[in-house]
This record gives sequence, structure tokens and C-alpha cells, in this order.
Amino acid sequence: MDRITTIEQYQAEYEKSIANPESFWAGKAEQFFWRKKWDRVLEWNFSAPSVKWFSGGRLNITENCLDRHLQGKAENPAIIWEPNTPEEPGRILSYKQLYEEVCRFANVLKKNGAKKGDRVCIYMPMVPELAIAVLACARIGAIHNVVFAGFSAQSLSGRIQDSDCTIVLCSDGAYRGAKVIPIKEVVDEALETCPSVQRVIVFQRTNSSIKMLDGRDVYWAEELKKADASCEAVEMDAEDMLFILYTSGSTGKPKGVVHTCGGYMVYTKYTFENVFQYNPGDVFFCTADIGWITGHSYIVYGPLLAGATTLMFEGVPTWPDAGRFWKIIDKYKVNIFYTAPTALRALQASGLDFVKPYKLNSLRVLGTVGEPINVEAWNWYDQNIGKGKCPIVDTWWQTETAGIMISPLAGITKTKPGYATLPLPGIQPILVDNEGKEISGNGVEGNLCIRFPWPGMIRTTYGDHERCRQNYFATYKNLYFTGDGCKRDEDGYYRITGRVDDVINVSGHRIGTAEVENAINQHPDIVESAVVGYPHDIKGQGLYAYVISSNQQHDLDLLRKEIAAIVNKAIGPIARPDKIQIVPGLPKTRSGKIMRRILRKIAEGDFSNFGDISTLLDPTIVETIKGDRVS
Repeated sequence: MDRITTIEQYQAEYEKSIANPESFWAGKAEQFFWRKKWDRVLEWNFSAPSVKWFSGGRLNITENCLDRHLQGKAENPAIIWEPNTPEEPGRILSYKQLYEEVCRFANVLKKNGAKKGDRVCIYMPMVPELAIAVLACARIGAIHNVVFAGFSAQSLSGRIQDSDCTIVLCSDGAYRGAKVIPIKEVVDEALETCPSVQRVIVFQRTNSSIKMLDGRDVYWAEELKKADASCEAVEMDAEDMLFILYTSGSTGKPKGVVHTCGGYMVYTKYTFENVFQYNPGDVFFCTADIGWITGHSYIVYGPLLAGATTLMFEGVPTWPDAGRFWKIIDKYKVNIFYTAPTALRALQASGLDFVKPYKLNSLRVLGTVGEPINVEAWNWYDQNIGKGKCPIVDTWWQTETAGIMISPLAGITKTKPGYATLPLPGIQPILVDNEGKEISGNGVEGNLCIRFPWPGMIRTTYGDHERCRQNYFATYKNLYFTGDGCKRDEDGYYRITGRVDDVINVSGHRIGTAEVENAINQHPDIVESAVVGYPHDIKGQGLYAYVISSNQQHDLDLLRKEIAAIVNKAIGPIARPDKIQIVPGLPKTRSGKIMRRILRKIAEGDFSNFGDISTLLDPTIVETIKGDRVS
């Protein structure tokens, strides 16, 4: 393990990583098992773009996740699985058991026609078989394309078609809180427009009645009966594709982000061990779904590369009640807990009665991911979950970066609520203005870019390299553009202000929507808010705020005045929302992401075309918000 333990060591490591990045990352890569060492550490050109790490190196990532732990850690728990229903027994897979299950399913994949380079779509609930399937693909050199099992048939079909998948792995159904989700039905509908798919392997989770198509569909359990528990790992080049993961843009079709074997391996382990200050024996609980990059990097690959124990949870944080996370933490003596601000705000709104029954005394480190955490949620998390004793790592990164880029190191970096703080060693952030000119010094704000490659970075968008160039490398010359606005304070700490397309220009002032939302959420009756821009005759853009209030008896005009006063005090008069609409909910995808393009169109009074809203958790909320629009 190569872990930083003091702030002085962090500073020394950071300086070393900037002075000689190739030497720095080569040192991190030396810790792994390589079948053949690399010829060159790094070749790069951001104009093309072309980035290659550890060229000529030969490896298989699963040998580093599994095989190398069989001596000394074979009986250690690798995956703890907590099912949706608390009464159902969970499962604990040791490293030896996980190794055997991965090998067995890798043989199933081979028997069903999968080979190196093939794309395999995985559309499954959060069961251990999902992680096993991911690793089995990597074992044989097939490229996994995990699609979150909450996406619609249309969304699933688009992702299968774009990556030309030949095999789909799914389940009959899925449990989600009190609901049973018909997974196989969605797959059947999607595959009506996916001629490339030759085989569907179905895991029986809910024992639901499903249709099985002769010649295409087979049962997971039946196939496993014929499979051996030994499977040699296929040798891969460091720059061979490991997986494709789709990110939905606000416009255009989803982008298939490509990550490769060697650099991804080196980066995810390094960030996992250092950001969370992992100690051998720690139980790590990341609440994400493996359908997202957080689940790839910090449920599967990062922890397993480090030989850690990773906890998978199938259910939702509020079922059967809002104490579920805290119950799991006590049950398994979780040491490191990593979740999203959206979940924390929902749990905060449920009240402390759901927290009080639990000790939470095993916790050592807390983390947040997915969006900047507002100060109120940070303080609630710190006081009520961490008991004021657990450092909070507010992590900034993206699907495209593969791993955490800017974050405190737990217990080492001095934290500041709302700030991702400092870049990790090897990461060279830069703030630029709209023309691409560097904004130097502290106490400044600009567009966040990265000036030098890191091992985990995106290599291309699948089947459309020009789109990758345009999205990430064409905006500013020789820079990777994150798409985020950012402040660097007087201490050199970074605070993400939101997507640049969520940065609103009001009377010549750049205002980050996240910053306004943070201010609004300080109101004791506000559960959550979303702010968008809309055309304003005088200011250019005005601010339109959608807010959810927990107090149904509140005088709405008074509430609007109180919100305006809070924003005025927190940011200034320029950031006061021009319009405030009280709403019962926000249009969120099943992963909890607010679909802001819908809110923008409603704010603008444009109801002509909201696009595909099938991925929303509750599509009816759109009509409700539209009907109550503030004109």
C-alpha cells in the first residue's frame, strides 16, 4: 500500500508528481502484477486527442483484483451484500469465493460466444452477480457496458446499439424498496431494435414470470452448472478497452466514455487508498449503483485492487424506513461511508428519529460524491452521522476522469464545508476565462480545466472520437475542459460552482446555480431547490428557483421573501431569484439527477418538447410543475 499519512507528505508527493509525472506514476504502477512491463510510461497529445499510459505493458486487471490476493487474503471478505429486504439473509463472498465465481461465470460467457473485444451489456440490480459479471468480462477481455437498471427500454436500446453489444446479462426482475421492477420485460422491449444481440443470460432474482426466447435466452443458474471454477485470465495491453460507460448529456445522444485497462487500474487503487485513508480490514460502504462510474471505481475495482472489503446494497435509503443506511453501518461495523448529497438531504428531511437508534461508532471516514454538497447537509452529516469525529471527503470527479481528482485526504487535509479543497497528486488543475486565458492566483473564479494527463482519463467516446475531441479538448487549446465552473479561494482551495452551462450571466455577473441553491437550502423549511436561468429583458438572464418546502402551512408570499433575504445575505442582491416556484418535487432520474433542461424550458415558458422523460422517477411531476409556473 502506498498511502500518504501527513499533510507534509501530501505536499511533497504533489510536488514530485508535477515535477516528474512519468516517474511518479511509474512508481505507483510498479506495485501491480504485470505479465510484461510497459515500454513507455506516457505518450500524449491533447489536440488529437491521444493519451496512452504504460504502452506495451501486458496485464489482466482481474489478476490484480483477485488472483494476487489468494495468498494471504483468500478467506478475507471481498464483497458483503445487503439485500433490499432487511429480513432476507445477506451474503459475504471471500476473495477465494469471488475468484471462483468470476472464473466460473467467465467460462459461461465464453461458452455463450463472448471473446476478447466483444461488448457485453449488463442491465442488472445490485446483486453480487452484477459485480461478478463485470469482473468475468474483464477476465476474458470482453468490454463491459453496464447500464443502470432504472433506464427505460429506449435508453437501454440506444446504448446497446451504439456499442454493438452481442450479449446482454440481466435478471428476471429487481426489488427496489416495496416495488418489484420487471427487468426482463424492459430488456425484451429494448431488444426489438437491437439485432446485434445473440444471447441473453438471465439471473433469477425475483422468480417473476418472464418470457424466454428459444435460441437467444438462457438461465444464469443452468449455465453455471456446466461451468468450471478455473479460467485463465486473457492477456491485455494496458491501452486495451476495459469498459464503456454512457453519460447522458443534456443534448444529443448519450456519450460512451471509454476507459482502458492499465491506467484505470493504477488510478482507481491509488485514489481509493489515499482519499479514504483505507486501512487493511476496513469495511467500505459506497451507496452508489454499479451502473454509474462511482460504482465501477469505488464498489468494484478500487476496493478489490486494494484487497479491501466492499459493501453492496440492493435497496433504497428510505425503505423500510429512513434509518436503513444507519442500520447497515451498525450491522457490518462500516468504517468508511460514501454517499450522495441528494440522499443526505432526503434523510435530513426525514428527521433525526431515524438516526437516534444507531450507534454509528464504527465510522471513521465519511464521503460525498455526485455534486457539490451544500453547507447545511455537510453540517448535518458531520454532526449527526460522524458525531463530529469523522472527516468528510467532498470528492470532485467525473465519469470521464475515472477516479477522484480534487478532494480532501481524510484526516489529513483541513476541510471546509462546500469545498473539494485540493487536487490529488498527479492532477494539475487550471482556471481559465472564456477565452482560455489562465486566471492565476487565489481568490479567483473561472472555468476548470486540467493541463496534464492522468492515468484514469477518458481515451475516447466509443465510435465517435471527434465527439470526444469537441466535448473535452476543443474548447481550450491543449487543455482538458471539465465543463465545470470553479472558485479558488484565498487558501488555494477549490469549490465547484456547477456546470458551466449551469452558470448564469446576470447583468454581466457569473452566478453558479449550485451557489444560489446552497443559499436557498439554508432556509429551515426548504428540503431541496433547483435554480435555472431564463431570458430576462433587462438583465440578460434572470434566476428562476424551484423549491420544495417541508412546511405545507407556510404563507407562500412570506416564504418567497424569506428565501430572497437569505440569498441576498449569503451572496448579494445580484443573486436574488427573480421568480420562486414552490413545487412538490423535482424532475429526477432514477439515479437522483435533476433533469435541469426540463426546468429551463418551463422557466422559459417553452412547453413544446421536453424530450425523453421516460428515465424520470416520476414523469407526472413535469405536468404539475408546468401547471404552477410563475409567469
